[in-house]
Amino acid sequence: MSTVTADPAPGRVGLPTKLRQSWDKNWSAWAMVLPVVLVLAILIFYPLINGFWISFTNQTEANQLAEICTKSITGGEVCKENPNAWSFVGLENYANVLTGKVGEFWMWTANTLVWTVVGVAFHYGLGLGLAVMINRQMRFRGLYRVLLVLPWAVPAFVSAFAWKFLFNERFGVINSMLGWVGIDPVAWFDSRWTSMFTAVVTNIWLGVPFMMVALLGGMQSISDELYEAAEIDGATPWQRFRAITLPGLRPVSMTVILLGTIWTFNMFPIIFLVTEGQPAGQTEILVTGAFRAAFEGIRNYSLASTYGVLILSILLVFSVFYRRVLRKQGEVW
Repeated sequence: MSTVTADPAPGRVGLPTKLRQSWDKNWSAWAMVLPVVLVLAILIFYPLINGFWISFTNQTEANQLAEICTKSITGGEVCKENPNAWSFVGLENYANVLTGKVGEFWMWTANTLVWTVVGVAFHYGLGLGLAVMINRQMRFRGLYRVLLVLPWAVPAFVSAFAWKFLFNERFGVINSMLGWVGIDPVAWFDSRWTSMFTAVVTNIWLGVPFMMVALLGGMQSISDELYEAAEIDGATPWQRFRAITLPGLRPVSMTVILLGTIWTFNMFPIIFLVTEGQPAGQTEILVTGAFRAAFEGIRNYSLASTYGVLILSILLVFSVFYRRVLRKQGEVW
C-alpha cells in the first residue's frame, strides 16, 4: 500500500525548502555574494563575537597566557601553568564601568554626546546653507564647489595636526589674531570646554563638505517645476525653501544625519590627535577611552572590549529608535 504525502499548506513552506528554492533560482547571485560574506565573517563577525566574549573575562596583557614558558639551560623550553591566568568574571566588568570603579565612563559619555550633537548639528546646518548657496547660478560656482570640498579630500590626521597648531598657545594663528584685537592669548588645552571646542571646530571643518555634497545632490533631484509653480503663486524664497526644499530633502537628510551621528560618535583621530584628552583626560570620548584601555599601560583587553560592547549597544539603541521615528513619519527605511 502506497503512502500519499500531502503538500504543505500554502504559506507554510519550511525554511530549508525556501533556501533550496532560492539557491536553485538564484545560485549565481549566491555564488557571488559568498566571498563577501566570508570576508565579513573573518574581519567583522569573528572579532565582534570574540570581543563580546572577552568582555565577560578579566583578560589583560599580563594574564592572557594560560602557560608561562621559560628557556632552560639545555636550550629547550620549560612550561608551567600560569596561576594568574585570566578567568570568566561574568558581568563584573560592566558593573565596574557603569558604577565608576574603573575609568570615567559617564564623563566620557557626556563628552561623546556633546561632541556628537554639536558636531552633527553644525555639519548639517552649515552643509545645508552652503548647498543652497552653490546650488544657485553664480559666477565661479565650479571653483567654489572645489574649494568647499577640499577639506574632505585632506586626510583627517593632517587636518588634526594643522588645527592643533592653529590653536597652539604660543605660536598659533588663533591667539595671534586675538592679540591683534587686544585679547590675551588663550590656553586652549588647559580647560575642559575650551579644549573640547578645538576638537569640535576641527570636526566641523572635516564633516561639513560631506553634508554639503549629499544635500546638494538631493536638491538637484527636486523638480524645477515645483519652484516655478510656487514662484508664480507669489511664494517668497523662504517659503519655497520651507515648503519645497526641506520636504524634498527629507529622505537624504534622514540618511546623512544617521551616518553623521555614527561617524562622529566613533570619530577617533580628532580627539586623539588634537586634544590628546587634555586636560587630564577630561576631553576623552568613549572610543579614545577604549583605545587607551587596550593599548596604554598594562593592556586591559577585557575593559576595552566592555567599552566596545557598550558603544555598540548605544548606537544600536539609537538606530532602532531613529528608525521607529522615521517609520512614524511615513519614511520607508
